[in-house]
Amino acid sequence: MFIPNDNRYNMIPYRRCGRSGVLLPALSLGLWHNFGDTTPFSVQQSLLRTAFDHGITHFDLANNYGPPYGAAERNFGAHMDMDWRPHRDELFLSTKAGYDMWAGPYGNWGSRKYLISSLDQSLKRMRVDYVDLFYHHRPDPQTPIAETMGALDQIVRSGKALYIGLSNYNPEQTREAVEELNRLGTPCLIHQPRYSMLDRHIEEGLTGVLKEKQIGCIVFQPLAGGLLTGKYLNGIPEDSRMKRDNRFLKPENLTEETLRKLTALKEIADARGQKMHHLALQWVLRDEGITSALIGASRPEQITDNLEALKAPPLTAEELERIESILNN
Repeated sequence: MFIPNDNRYNMIPYRRCGRSGVLLPALSLGLWHNFGDTTPFSVQQSLLRTAFDHGITHFDLANNYGPPYGAAERNFGAHMDMDWRPHRDELFLSTKAGYDMWAGPYGNWGSRKYLISSLDQSLKRMRVDYVDLFYHHRPDPQTPIAETMGALDQIVRSGKALYIGLSNYNPEQTREAVEELNRLGTPCLIHQPRYSMLDRHIEEGLTGVLKEKQIGCIVFQPLAGGLLTGKYLNGIPEDSRMKRDNRFLKPENLTEETLRKLTALKEIADARGQKMHHLALQWVLRDEGITSALIGASRPEQITDNLEALKAPPLTAEELERIESILNN
């Protein structure tokens, strides 16, 4: 039987999510990679246990995380029965729907049919009665936002999710969706965009909308798929994701300009006496408008290592200015 660390809630800061009553850990565990059928169950178990033992209460999934699709949720359901049922009320579980999941016209995008059916399937795979947070994973250009938001409202009112969120919506889409949700009486809790030192697109309007509407923000890929770990500064390691599975991080991402920026950023990290990825996580979390950053891990030590970023001294105004200069040149 899993007996968690008694001191876990003193090991990580928690941040309020928008204007809600929800507090999320500054770092949350994403189950996008390493929870499909290609990862041993014992490794998955050690990742979840290590995260929770250090105060990470938020586990983030989606219907098509795997491989194959659905595997991460199905595997999590087995972990739920083995370890987590006694601790369910201490966990903040999220899942999503919006990308392709099953064949035919009802297994993708943002229709009421798809979203409600997908969540019903997710709950069965995860072996829970409800999730704390359900996201629409991406906007649907063909389905009216009123239908998609109406489905999210219905899901909350049915008790299958406590809160709803958006992911990958641009500023205009976010504003329209949030206003429709407010009209329905089910406010948007949080937005999940991609954000890192190397991908700052959310600063071009989205963060302004989220602050105006008092909505939380949890970012994925804060280490730019691994580029900001520094592991690629001297080539592509044989054991790296870029070498093993380059669907999401390709060798052509290692441009001369990117390498120049990474080298300069490492110099700042070295001067601070910290690892480059710690600097990258600190930078993402520098703004209180960012509620949490999602990290992935293939080994428990990666989780505890990432948590060290939260213990470093705050970035100074001079350091932030230097980073800005590097990123903008």
